[in-house]
Amino acid sequence: MKVLQRYFAINITQAVVFVLVALLGLISFMDLTSELPSVGKGNYMFQHALLYVALMLPGHVYEVMPVAALIGTIYAMAQFAQSSEFTIMRASSMSTRMAGWMLFKIGIVFVVVTFIFGELITPRTAPLAERVRLSAKGATLASEFRSGMWTKDNVHAEGPNGTRGPIIGSRFFNARQIRPDGQLQDVRLYEFDNAMRMRAIITAASASFSGNGIWRLSDVTETLFANSRTLPLPGAPVPQGQTIQSTYGQETSAVATRKLAAKDLVSEITPKILQVSRRDPERMSANELAVYSRHLAENRQESERFQIAFWKKIIGPLSIFVLMALALPFAYLHTRSGGVSLKIFIGIMIGISFILIDSLFSHLGLLSTWPAFLTAVAPSLLFLLLAIGALRWVERH
Repeated sequence: MKVLQRYFAINITQAVVFVLVALLGLISFMDLTSELPSVGKGNYMFQHALLYVALMLPGHVYEVMPVAALIGTIYAMAQFAQSSEFTIMRASSMSTRMAGWMLFKIGIVFVVVTFIFGELITPRTAPLAERVRLSAKGATLASEFRSGMWTKDNVHAEGPNGTRGPIIGSRFFNARQIRPDGQLQDVRLYEFDNAMRMRAIITAASASFSGNGIWRLSDVTETLFANSRTLPLPGAPVPQGQTIQSTYGQETSAVATRKLAAKDLVSEITPKILQVSRRDPERMSANELAVYSRHLAENRQESERFQIAFWKKIIGPLSIFVLMALALPFAYLHTRSGGVSLKIFIGIMIGISFILIDSLFSHLGLLSTWPAFLTAVAPSLLFLLLAIGALRWVERH
């Protein structure tokens, strides 16, 4: 049995690696083609484009490994069927369950490799690729909004011994530009109390993170609003004899403005949160997605998209087991099927279908507010049922 397991592993691994290299070559060619129009802008040269494409490769390994495992396994199974090797193996008392168990053990290696690329390598190489690209172009990171990047933060009271006290308000954090080294340019902070009355507007020319939740602001202008009025309860009418302005308006005499050369700002926002907030969830690690989802939830912001992406990061590599099981029935089709090329074509169609259905369920999950776990696991369960049905059919026929 060990000899048979080794024979399976060698043939399947060789086929999967070959398909993986072919897919990565195709994707890298398309990436390089899309970068060519930017070559020559600033100091961005062809070698920078090549380096950028190379640093993006680990992320593509994570994306295409399940499809590569599917097509490679189908190719190996089709070869076994064409040469009647699989028939001989079955005649030597190898059952479908034994064949599935051998595929499962081979799939463990592919799953572990996929997790390593997705959780350890890609989160490091993808930001590095972006920094290389922007540094060569002499550009800064821009947000999808014209006004820069926005995020929300909580304002805490100062507790004993410098610790954080209870939440006393919220802060909207705006940076017009983010340099590749992580420094913020043209920063604006809008602080509100728990009644959503503005308490401060802080502008700074730049901000750098000094650790322990502290941002060092430079060239600061701080406008403070110390309104002592007591607001009526939400939905309550304006008290008799008062106007809306006198009830909700800001006391002009309680506005103070000061300029500071530097100021330390205590914030829950960290460079890591800023980094993940402007990145595609598909290129974030599960740990980054968990941190950012928790940050959004604490600030009462929508986090479903990132929760779905988190579970897809966990379940995605495990789909390799499902797709390899779906390839096993091709070993039984030696008498009623076309050549190996037809089976590979069918495998490609199955792989494309899996990607499309996975994307479809992600969008349906967001629109229908399905549980994130169910949204992520549904495509794999669907294809698992398909694999079980296909195996039962080929065994009966």
